[in-house]
Amino acid sequence: MASAQDTRPPPSVGLFATCLIDLFRPNVGFAAVKLLEKAGCRVTVPRAQTCCGQPAYNNGDQQTTASIARQVIAAFESFDYVVAASGSCIGMIKEHYPRVLKNDSNWCDRAEQLAARCHELTAFLVDVMQMREVESSFAASVTYHDSCSGLRELGVKQQPRMLLSKVGGVTLKEMEDSEVCCGFGGTFCIKYPKISERMVSDKTANITATEADCILGGDMGCLLNIAGRLKRQGSLIKVYHVAEVLAAMTDQPAIGEGES
Repeated sequence: MASAQDTRPPPSVGLFATCLIDLFRPNVGFAAVKLLEKAGCRVTVPRAQTCCGQPAYNNGDQQTTASIARQVIAAFESFDYVVAASGSCIGMIKEHYPRVLKNDSNWCDRAEQLAARCHELTAFLVDVMQMREVESSFAASVTYHDSCSGLRELGVKQQPRMLLSKVGGVTLKEMEDSEVCCGFGGTFCIKYPKISERMVSDKTANITATEADCILGGDMGCLLNIAGRLKRQGSLIKVYHVAEVLAAMTDQPAIGEGES
């Protein structure tokens, strides 16, 4: 006889696609859906979603940020969980929406309730869905970059590494200063390009020193920044989002390959 737990409906997950994944690397979104469904979730990608509002927020435009926040909350609050393959976007929703809307009596509670159900992809798979195995193989040595938002706002550190340890053929080579910023920082790289270039150059030097075949991470902003610098340096190190490796979806060119 099936237990009560066995008959419960699968948790509903609203996937926050993110701008960078949608525009530059849809494969990461498809990989996230594959992993979430494998974990037993019912996944929906709401069509009404837009940007999380970080560019406006980072530039002090509180009015626009609040308007975007309300739209995102309305699009996602019906789901059991909200998940994104991006620490920065989930960090924005989880940590900053409640602050932006704290003086709006109609939305502050809704922002806090949604924030409590928001998760970065690997943290959700490990901490909430208790995923301990993945059906993937990737015959390569890899190193891992910890993005600032995922690490510092959400505590994402061991979860992607635990899942990678279950991928057949992977050898993880930790780089020096894996927790140090790559220099992207949203609009930081536009406002302070010289500082950003130095920071990403330090990052690529540490990546190269590991002699790993690939660099992985959980945030597309970081990965695009690192991939661009590696390409300009003539490096052959490949760049993938960790979700692509975990979902066995690395059959297309790596991030930055084939781009002018």
